[in-house]
Amino acid sequence: MKLNELADRPGARKDGKRRGRGMGSGLGKTSGRGHKGQKSRRGVAIKGFEGGQMPLHRRMPKRGFKNIFRKNYVVVNLGRLQAAIDAGKLDAKKPIDAAALVDAGLVTNPRDGVRLLAKGDLKAKVSISVAGASKTAAAAVEKVGGTLTVTSPSSGPGEAQVGDAS
Repeated sequence: MKLNELADRPGARKDGKRRGRGMGSGLGKTSGRGHKGQKSRRGVAIKGFEGGQMPLHRRMPKRGFKNIFRKNYVVVNLGRLQAAIDAGKLDAKKPIDAAALVDAGLVTNPRDGVRLLAKGDLKAKVSISVAGASKTAAAAVEKVGGTLTVTSPSSGPGEAQVGDAS
């Protein structure tokens, strides 16, 4: 095969419509755009415009707001933690933190931190350090003789530190 013999497979490329090239083409004169007016011109983007009437997206009531300082935690349940310990992915004797959970494959991206929830049972005595935990999860960890350290995540620009004189 030579470079000058290279070609697309038949039907791989389709010719574009040749608009405005005579009445016999079916797309002559107005090129399928109707007659005159704003929509027959180039560069028209009037999505949502209702001819001066209040548009639907502005007529609808608005509710709530988007908190830009909200923390995005990754949830890990006690049952999954115990399953990882049973499978040998986590060592119960070593302290468990976000990095250990990533290495074990329980968390792929810790984002703003890991939050421990109480779904499932924990049998192993573990030392866990996470960004947040439910009261039930904390009680379950301490019930089996483990320790739970909740590290408060770094506060964002809209949050005051404890002890700030503001």
